Amino acid sequence: MSDIVPPEVRPKPAVPTKPLHVVPSPSSPFPPQALGGTGTGVSGPPPSAIPVMIGSHGVSHAPSHTPSHVGASQGPGAGSGGLGGTHPQGGSQGSSAGSGLLGYIGIDTIIEQMRKKTMKTGFDFNIMVVGHSGLGKSTLLNTLFKSQVSRRSAGWARDEKIPKTVEIKAVSHFIEEGGVKMKLTVVDTPGFGDQINNDNCWEPIAKYINEQYEKFLKEEVNITRKKRIPDTRVHCCLYFISPTGHSHSVNIIPIIAKADTMTIEERLDFKQRVRKELEMGGIEYYPQKEFDEDMEDKSDNDKIREAMPLAVVGSDKEYQVNGKRVLGRKTAWGVVEVENPNHCEFAQLRDFLIRSHLQDLKEVTHNIHYETYRAKRLHGNGGLHPVSTSDTQESNL
Repeated sequence: MSDIVPPEVRPKPAVPTKPLHVVPSPSSPFPPQALGGTGTGVSGPPPSAIPVMIGSHGVSHAPSHTPSHVGASQGPGAGSGGLGGTHPQGGSQGSSAGSGLLGYIGIDTIIEQMRKKTMKTGFDFNIMVVGHSGLGKSTLLNTLFKSQVSRRSAGWARDEKIPKTVEIKAVSHFIEEGGVKMKLTVVDTPGFGDQINNDNCWEPIAKYINEQYEKFLKEEVNITRKKRIPDTRVHCCLYFISPTGHSHSVNIIPIIAKADTMTIEERLDFKQRVRKELEMGGIEYYPQKEFDEDMEDKSDNDKIREAMPLAVVGSDKEYQVNGKRVLGRKTAWGVVEVENPNHCEFAQLRDFLIRSHLQDLKEVTHNIHYETYRAKRLHGNGGLHPVSTSDTQESNL
């Protein structure tokens, strides 16, 4: 007589808020039954054949030999993906995904936000030109910015006296291109190098540069500062003659003016002579090697340093060359094209000064030259009293 196996007694499952029913297929040999059984006494199918719906609110009480993927506990917040779903939803998804984003956030729009803000507010760029009369400083600036940003002066007239000291004249212009506004200030230095004795011709220039630092510093140390401090600091100095051995507090870019008056061989020899004079005078020109941030910067700046001083030709007159209108200077031998790299290095100066290093010029001015002046000034206290923490707290009250 064979052993009689008693019917399996299963614990009564938790009653869900809304009983989920499984509709059997027509070929199913089992009668309709609620999920997990209802305790009606009707004999159900073997546990392994019980169809279980994923996503029930209660915990499945299937026997231990039930396959783990059938009726697996999902917990609160589980998805209702259907039979056999294995991917958890909700909080468990984030922990398994790590730092990967589940969708688009929009962090990259910060660049567009900065661009829009810059287009609204604009920015300042202050450029100084230094050199004796007749070197074409004004013409070069007009060519650089394709507008009349600098006065014309081809030397002093007979009835006009040459100033005994260097004069500083700053003229501002507003330039807009592609929706971007720039306040360009051209600082001219008439009288520089026009005297018989030019030993102290740098003093008024250095004084003007430091005065602009002082003006900016006084605005910074105020308790209630302006939302936007007017920036009159010189960001760049185009230097048209060889220096005489003075330390600098500004970004100096040496320029060989009227380069079309020399042959290519003469130009190369003159460049070497100027570089030696700069080195002997202890004059460092922009971009300095210690300001290179990485290998990419070093590679780009090395090319610029090797080309210094840049030999340029300035002209705002157009001529017809090979069916095209070009800026140039007409000579008996033809037209010297300003933007032709085979004729001069004006295009390299323009790209370097405006298109690739303009922002860096502003940053070096603020972070290096101005900070050096600021540290010396505040260290000596020079009549400026930095705002203390207690003073700031009292003003806030």
